This record gives sequence, structure tokens and C-alpha cells, in this order.
Amino acid sequence: MRVSRVISAVDAHACGEPGRVITGGVLDVPGRNMFEKMVYLRKHADGLRKLMLREPRGYPASNCNLILPSMHPEADAGFVIMEQVEYPPMSGTNTICVATVLLETGMVAPKGRITKLKLETPAGLIEVDAEMENGKVTRVTFQNVAAFATHLDASIEVPNLGTVKVDVAYGGMFYVIADAQQFGLRLTPDEGREIVRIGEMIKAAAREQLPVEHSENPEISGITIAQLSGPSTTARVSRRNAVIVSTGELNWKRPESWTGALDRSPCGTGTCAKMATLYAKGSLPLNSDFVHEGILGTTFTGRLIAETRVGKYAAVIPTISGRAWITGFSQYVLEEDDPFPTGFTVGDIWGKTS
Repeated sequence: MRVSRVISAVDAHACGEPGRVITGGVLDVPGRNMFEKMVYLRKHADGLRKLMLREPRGYPASNCNLILPSMHPEADAGFVIMEQVEYPPMSGTNTICVATVLLETGMVAPKGRITKLKLETPAGLIEVDAEMENGKVTRVTFQNVAAFATHLDASIEVPNLGTVKVDVAYGGMFYVIADAQQFGLRLTPDEGREIVRIGEMIKAAAREQLPVEHSENPEISGITIAQLSGPSTTARVSRRNAVIVSTGELNWKRPESWTGALDRSPCGTGTCAKMATLYAKGSLPLNSDFVHEGILGTTFTGRLIAETRVGKYAAVIPTISGRAWITGFSQYVLEEDDPFPTGFTVGDIWGKTS
């Protein structure tokens, strides 16, 4: 066998959402910080993302994280997040998976029952508290970057749906958030296809009609992800949600381009964005637990711990608590004569081919 590259990775999931963590095979990429490294990968080395997330090594709901050396003086490690159509600045599930892999594999030495980490992401430095028992990470709590709402109860026009009320908020990515009840959805797994269809339609319309950018980093711009929000089903849960992640490039005027997959978890950055909108509406106070349930019934616990500002926006500092489990240790190989060096997609599950 003649191979052109070998990549070592640890597979994990955070409350159902897969988060592959590359631990070897990529020494470093140019950049003074994780944001610059992310930009370099996107512009000059996107083949790695495609190789790891498309078939035959990936599938539509896959995520991948590349651990890289950090130049930040306080960081224990850095990582870049890769998803099917973008490099998000921040991701809660992927942060939980990365922290779990770093500690359980010994890449970062555990320090007692609660290990404190600082991880550099493209969105900034993230503080992590990882609770451990017998070498296993049993709970990860991280303080996210500031979250803020940009639009509340805005009206957008969506083909085939009409006028839809939405919120837009940043929780590490820009989310458009709509109430699921206006579409008659309960946010259960059997509704998955309809949730994705409606979510992608709303996102495509909102992206065109409600332009947004981050005040402190204008390169972070545009709505890239959608969330449908619903009432809780049990007393222990605050809200239920379904987050729709795109698996193909969108053109809102071409319905055949609306392809996506459900986040299997309660979604960390999505929970932060939802909490920011609730706080802006006076519905969620500081220092109050917010238990967010995902499509599988798993939960993350969020909390707003302080007020702040991000440019012209009033913002809040959120924390998220959740858990991850390691599912495998792998070496992914690309043979020299493999006809699919950047993987492939097929219309039966991807919605589009490439």
C-alpha cells in the first residue's frame, strides 16, 4: 500500500453530536492565532476538511476538529472546527469533545477532580472546567465568547411559508431562530425531514434579508445556521430545540439546493444564542440555569453569568455544561491512487452531488 497521508483521530460525540478530533498527521498551519489558521485552511488547504467529512470517511452530520499549537500565552491547546460547508468560529459540542479527548488521552495532564483548561478557538480564548472521575471526563463546563441578539421578532418573507417571525443572535455563530409552533412542529425525531426543509428555507431567506456582522471581527458575518425553538416537554427542561446544519451550498431561490442535517445534540452555541434572545426580551435572568433539550432528548445546561457589550450590541457572557463520550481511535489513510482524494457526496443522503 502506497499512502500520501495518514491522519490519526479520536472519534467522540457530545450528547449525540459527533465530533471527530484530529490528533496527528497535521503538524501546524500558518497563522498567528486560531482565526488566521482557520482562514488559511479555508483558503489553501480545504481538502483536509473534505477528506474527513465527506464520504467515504464522513457523513452529513459529521464534524471535525484539528488540534494545533497555540501561540496564545494562556492557552493549553488550540483547535480549528470544520463542518460540512463552513469553518465556524466556535462550537459548543466540539469544544466538549476536544476537552474530553485532550484529557482522556493524556495530551493534556489532568489536575485533580476538576481540571481547568484554556483552549484557543477562532472565536477567542475559551475557559473550560472539566470534572473527572477515575480518568473519565464526566462533565465539561466552558465559558463561551459573548453572545448577543441583533434582531428580535423580525419579519422575513420565506418562499412557500410566507411571513415568518424570527430572532437573530450570535453565540459563536450567527443563528436565525424561529418558533417551531408556527409551523405545527413538535421537534421530534420523526419530523426530521420537515424540520430540515423549513430550517434551511428560513436560513436562506434570513441570510439575504437580515445581513449581520460581528462588531469586533467583521470577517465573521452572515447567518450560517438555523434553530427551531419549542416549549419544554418535561418540568426539568426549559426549552426544546432543533438546530439545522447545512450540508450543501444554498441558493434560497432554488429549493433543490436546500440540504441540511439536524444537530444531534442540544447545540452549545445555539443554546448561547437562544439565551441571548431570551435575556434581551426579559425572559431569562442572569445566574439562572437554562436546560436546553435537543432532538434526541439529551440536554445541555446553560447559564448567563454577566452583562457586557460587543460594539453597539448589549451582550451577555454564557456558560454551557455537557458531556462527551469517546467512540473510537482511528488512523485515516489516503492511498496515492484513491480516485476520491477529497471525498464525495451522493444525492441520496446529501441532497446534492459533487
